[in-house]
Amino acid sequence: MTVDELKGVVSQLGMPAFTAKQMAQWLYEKHARSIDEMTNLSKQNRQRLAEGYEVGIMPHIDCQRSKDGTIKYLFPVEGGGFVETVYIPDNDRATICVSCQVGCKMNCLFCQTGKQGWQGNLTAADILNQIYALPEAEKLTNIVFMGQGEPMDNLDAVLRVCEIMTADWGYKWSPKRITVSSVGVRHKLKRYLDESECHVAISMHSPLHEQRLQLMPAEKAMPISETVELLRQYDFTHQRRCSFEYICFGGLNDSPVYGREIVKLLEGLECRVNLIRFHEIPNVDLPSSDEKRMESLRDYLTHHGITTTIRASRGQDILAACGLLSTAHNPNNPI
Repeated sequence: MTVDELKGVVSQLGMPAFTAKQMAQWLYEKHARSIDEMTNLSKQNRQRLAEGYEVGIMPHIDCQRSKDGTIKYLFPVEGGGFVETVYIPDNDRATICVSCQVGCKMNCLFCQTGKQGWQGNLTAADILNQIYALPEAEKLTNIVFMGQGEPMDNLDAVLRVCEIMTADWGYKWSPKRITVSSVGVRHKLKRYLDESECHVAISMHSPLHEQRLQLMPAEKAMPISETVELLRQYDFTHQRRCSFEYICFGGLNDSPVYGREIVKLLEGLECRVNLIRFHEIPNVDLPSSDEKRMESLRDYLTHHGITTTIRASRGQDILAACGLLSTAHNPNNPI
């Protein structure tokens, strides 16, 4: 709940008005796991709260641990189903990759989550629980909405979580520590850019309409060219960052011709490109690019003024690709 909603609860239960701020502190600063822990509330008020409310924390039910320190957790969600959350430690950084839907409507060829179909949106509580209930929560430095689901398809919940993470009464994080991804759901992406100061990451994977359409059916209604034109209307030269995610498939989209097309597409837009090696998923015949081809593409883009990095592959010895662990726990979608 937001602090205003907590004020509504306090008023409804006839509790002192200042109790709402105390509750927010217990939730978002002290990370209380139960109402009984809120010890500066009177015992009577704690009892009143407990009769109708709960903190709502749900622990993970499974996890996979990689030798590189990456941990993939599986969390239950309201209404049934499971979602994956990935904890990625990296020297002085610790990033969490959160999910926003059970399944996904986008059905990208290379993503196991899309093979599950769309089963429902997560509530803001479901999304926040992935952060709140994470055993390593106190170590987190960054959040990326790059897990299961399309964030713009569940924008109200995503914006609420971003508000809680950045508000003075919430976690007090800088918006620069949060990145939200999208395939480019145009009108909702515009709303996100207007209402949030957090970073944005666009899933590109090909600069060419026909090829991107084969990889990502969403390209039919949401062409990457239109998404780029929308982004040109916003300032990414100061606090907010715009990036493009680009999975490299060996011999398909990692040759110099694609570098030239990416440069043409992004000309004049302040942005960066993250190259990602493909993690294989069952029954999808897509090859992974090799280091040499990815380095060549990176160097070409960098030479032409686009800051480009190769994202380190993490968790390759566990169920690393998005959607594999949750699929394994779904009896209707066995791997």
